[in-house]
Amino acid sequence: MSAVCINGDNRRLKSLVFLICCVLAGSLTHLIESPKSLFPAITLAVILGFYAIRVVFSASLKLQDQIPVQDDENELPSVDILVSARDEEAVVGRLVQRLIEVKYPQKKINICIIDDGSQDNTPLILEELNKKFSNLKVLNRSSGLGGGKSGALNYALKELNGEWVFILDADADFSDDILLRLIPFANDGNWSAVQLRKAVVNSQKNLLTRCQAMEMAMDAVIQQGRQAMGGVVELRGNGALLNRKSLDECGGFNEDTVTDDLDLSFRLLILGFSVGILWDPPVEEEGVESLKALIRQRKRWAEGGLQRFFDYWPLLTSNRLQISQNLDLTVFFLLQYALPVISFIDLIASVLTKTIPAFFPLSIIAFSVSGLAYFRGCRLRSSYGPKVPYPNLINLISSIIYLSHWFLIIPLVTVRMALRPKTLVWAKTVHKGN
Repeated sequence: MSAVCINGDNRRLKSLVFLICCVLAGSLTHLIESPKSLFPAITLAVILGFYAIRVVFSASLKLQDQIPVQDDENELPSVDILVSARDEEAVVGRLVQRLIEVKYPQKKINICIIDDGSQDNTPLILEELNKKFSNLKVLNRSSGLGGGKSGALNYALKELNGEWVFILDADADFSDDILLRLIPFANDGNWSAVQLRKAVVNSQKNLLTRCQAMEMAMDAVIQQGRQAMGGVVELRGNGALLNRKSLDECGGFNEDTVTDDLDLSFRLLILGFSVGILWDPPVEEEGVESLKALIRQRKRWAEGGLQRFFDYWPLLTSNRLQISQNLDLTVFFLLQYALPVISFIDLIASVLTKTIPAFFPLSIIAFSVSGLAYFRGCRLRSSYGPKVPYPNLINLISSIIYLSHWFLIIPLVTVRMALRPKTLVWAKTVHKGN
């Protein structure tokens, strides 16, 4: 039983209240004559922009090539590597081979792949690999059990008892000394969880994957800055190292959410567990290669991101959190979730009333902060992982424009959550293994 009270009820009502508030904020300003109608947005732009810019420039961005490699077997803790795989025939064989090559004492590492009701050749591939490698554990889970990725991971946790749990996606790639560098970092920082920077391995495929590669670097910069400011660091699923005791205290993974990583981030936060972010070495993954796949992926991310705020809001606003954490959550909730919805309503209202959009100053600040984070993160030249696209003018402009998809996705997801009955659909990202 989780030590955190999860209030997943009435998500539809909570979404409706959030939507109504955004509609009022985006439309009522048009009842005020210009330029007074711009004052609310300008005020918010100054306050939120000041904090967000401080976050970007607070990120240390020190390449961590010098993190000591822990090679004393007696000092190393036991680690369970968990991968939930459903219809991953294109990548699961390569992943297992990479995991077998990881440098870590064999007696202190368990590699566990959960076949989560695959309909392709994944079970056959895993069966052959299980025969070949004695330190590989394959669990078969029926798709009818539900719970998505969270359900699969919880299913595996019952069979394992390592001191740390390392979560990977089926398309993950990494350096063979990843654990020897990651474990000392976690111990030295006294972190209960550590998230690796995510790097896009197919960034040269097309414009969309290049923008995603830059987006991941931007996200890591913002995460490091939030950490430096005493704010909140969030897990990103792939490449997450979790202390098993802390994970158990949280009640494992929440099976009533479509984003297990974001949900767990809040439960760790509420219980006072610290989460760190590690720039190098990164975990590599595929970026989606089509607009349709991107929209499907981001709709799930947006829904899960909003769900956690609605589920844990009473605890997030209680005295469990530090003032710096409350401030950080407020700023990024307004910028990430409220602003896109309000801006969407603001644009509709401006067309209907034939007035200028009232919230464009805040949108400009949001895109400008993102541009600064892009620039800082993409300038780093790391010896680990694929190269991040350099932030020249064309790449910066393309990536900033690319971010505008959130200003469509989040309003659409909010409307769907507010008006349609609650459904949980764990939309899978297809991995090609190219």
